[in-house]
Amino acid sequence: MMTMMMGEKWAQLGSVIGSIMFAWAMFNQYFPQQLRDFILKYGRKFVGFLSPNIHITFHEFSGEYFKRSEAYAAIQTYLSDKSSMKAKNLKAEVVKDSSQSVILSMAENEEVTDEFEGVKLLWASMKHAPRTQSFSWYPEAADGKRYYKLTFHKSKREFVTRTYIHHVLQEGKEITVRNRQRKLYTNNPSQNWHGYQARKWSHVAFEHPSTFDTLAMESKKKEEIKNDLTKFSQGKEYYKKIGKAWKRGYLLYGPPGTGKSSMIAAMADFLKYDIYDLELTTVKDNTELRKLLIETTSKSIIVIEDIDCSLDLTGQRKKKKVEEEETKDPVSKMAKDEEEESNSTKVTLSGLLNFIDGIWSATGGERLIIFTTNHVEKLDPALIRRGRMDKHIELSYCCFQAFKVLAKNYLDVDSHPLFETIGHLLEETNMTPADVAENLMPKSLTEDADTCLKNLIEALETAKEEARKKAEEDMRLKVEKEEKEKQQVAQEDVKVDESLAKEVKENCVEVGKG
Repeated sequence: MMTMMMGEKWAQLGSVIGSIMFAWAMFNQYFPQQLRDFILKYGRKFVGFLSPNIHITFHEFSGEYFKRSEAYAAIQTYLSDKSSMKAKNLKAEVVKDSSQSVILSMAENEEVTDEFEGVKLLWASMKHAPRTQSFSWYPEAADGKRYYKLTFHKSKREFVTRTYIHHVLQEGKEITVRNRQRKLYTNNPSQNWHGYQARKWSHVAFEHPSTFDTLAMESKKKEEIKNDLTKFSQGKEYYKKIGKAWKRGYLLYGPPGTGKSSMIAAMADFLKYDIYDLELTTVKDNTELRKLLIETTSKSIIVIEDIDCSLDLTGQRKKKKVEEEETKDPVSKMAKDEEEESNSTKVTLSGLLNFIDGIWSATGGERLIIFTTNHVEKLDPALIRRGRMDKHIELSYCCFQAFKVLAKNYLDVDSHPLFETIGHLLEETNMTPADVAENLMPKSLTEDADTCLKNLIEALETAKEEARKKAEEDMRLKVEKEEKEKQQVAQEDVKVDESLAKEVKENCVEVGKG
């Protein structure tokens, strides 16, 4: 009896569904478009009046040229983790310039719930299929209009519109930044800036292994730099409050081989920033320099290495020596002068200063500007003053703490009986971290930690002896120079005395005659 009643109910339900489908087909077939739109419009309003929920849609494409919506991309990234954990139907997409090979997102007509500050919300991935097949330059748009629909209770309208949506967009952007593939850029010569797909910057994936953990430096100094970087990266509101552009300058100076390039790579790894390696010698003038600055993005480090060698920073061009025998052909000489003029850079100290802290430097925000040099004394004081190069970091010769980091990196040893000897030698000898690392690196399969440490001790003792001999030679030359100067002074004094004696004698003779 129960079975018969259930069967009748299912039959009635099927009949009702069939009737509804028939009525819907008749509605679409025979009702005019304007009437259908009118009925659907007020039908939705009636359902919305009865429903306690509010719906917000975020379409994938917006604008005349079907530009992909940044909000849609941020929501897709935000929902990626929740989709992979909760949704049953997923789709995998390859995302350009991301450290992740694929990103999982909800398939069409799939739903996931999200909870934020105790409020539950429903996200749905939807798609409007096109009514007619047509050719389009935008295959994604021609395939159908995708969008996300957010559903929530109407009592939470203010919370969602003012707080939750902002949270979703910000979190999505931050996840994108964390997952992106960091890049190393270099500027192209200006003659390559024009034409189809021409760019001012070229880039490769930045995969430098240097980190603050592997950096050969005192722990206290590392922490100081990391704290400074963290304070900067979190200082958007602070910089806005004090009225300064959100940027910071670093000057890295010290002898060659002390880790300036490794420091830059470690900073980029710590902050997850891109690096723009600016080659000033290919920049023709200040205008080109400004255009390159505009093309850089936020969350980046602009680097000018060996700034003392890149330009004549005194503000005047160095004149080339005139050849002893000028060419007799004036046409050839003119062509040569034009070639030299076209190849030379006209970037001035004033242009570089404007690049660092002028009005245009405020574009983009959240950028570090780093100069490196082996000879800080050669730089114009106006270029490296505080406010332009805010923090000066000296990278000097290897100390014992830096050596212990290198020993851990290269030999995987934390302590060794030879450490004490090496520590004393490092106090007495100047050796760069690059030279220490080279001696610690095993050169064959038979070399172990003992062998490498002994090689380092031998290299330090050799360097110490060479430094002693050089100091003695310098002292000998200094003494010789001083002796020579004394002899010259003595000879000049003798000449003066002879001249005075002669003058006195002549005066006495004249007096006698008188």
